[in-house]
Amino acid sequence: MNTPKTIRDYLDQLRAALANADPALVQDALYDAEDHLRSELAENPGKSEADMLAKIANSYGAPSEVAAIYVEQERVVEQALRPPPPPRRRSVWGRFFGVVGDARAYAALFYMLLSLPIGIFCFVFTVVGLSLSLGLSVLVVGLVVPIAFVGALRVLALVEGRVIEVLLGERMPRRPVYADRARPWRQRIAAMFTDPRTWSTMLYMLLKLPIGIVYFTIAVAGTVTSLALIFAPVAELLSHFGAFDGNVGIYVNGDTIVPPLVVAPVAFVIGAIGLFAMLHVARGVGRLQGALAKHLLVPSSR
Repeated sequence: MNTPKTIRDYLDQLRAALANADPALVQDALYDAEDHLRSELAENPGKSEADMLAKIANSYGAPSEVAAIYVEQERVVEQALRPPPPPRRRSVWGRFFGVVGDARAYAALFYMLLSLPIGIFCFVFTVVGLSLSLGLSVLVVGLVVPIAFVGALRVLALVEGRVIEVLLGERMPRRPVYADRARPWRQRIAAMFTDPRTWSTMLYMLLKLPIGIVYFTIAVAGTVTSLALIFAPVAELLSHFGAFDGNVGIYVNGDTIVPPLVVAPVAFVIGAIGLFAMLHVARGVGRLQGALAKHLLVPSSR
């Protein structure tokens, strides 16, 4: 690979070397590299980019070397942070009930419960910010509002990415897309509004509310119903001791159709199966939400 003559050449070669890496890793690597290179260039104003890059090739590393270091570090960090995998089970029932040992299933279920309040905040923030931006943009002073809104939207996307990565295990960017401070401020502002990721991020924030309502409803309804069925035998036992008035049998016009001694064990089995099924649903939702966040919030590595 040819020695890069400009910072843009260096970044293009680094992006090409990371072509098969995770897009979130590529964004972090490009940000670090561009920040370091432009800082070096600012500290050496008398040198051209070609001379500065020739010097940095020995200290920071060539694009292929930097790419290899990032890939190796990512592998080490991923192995250190990855929760221990549950033991592999061959039978269908073993895989079904084995979800109880998967920490990601519980984290995804917790994310489903958090999705409603987070979704409300993201939706309100986006709608209010977009409305104020469109309403005040006709004023010269009001142009500050859409710029501040888009900047805050990018910060919110980074925060959402951290939540996604911690709870759902999907690798998300830990650094924003680099904004070259050497460029005129008008070009930097124009780049914010012409970046497709700005609008896909806005779409993601608007989708958070309807998706959050669905996730929260499924999580609460599934979990509460399963727990209620599991504790049906306990309710039946307490009713015999007069703790409350009620039976878990099936009655029609006051006549017993199915006695409580039959209904309670069946309810317990159905509730237990439903609880395990809820963990499987949560794990699937976590993977789906992680893929959606990666698609809408992370620029393609290409």
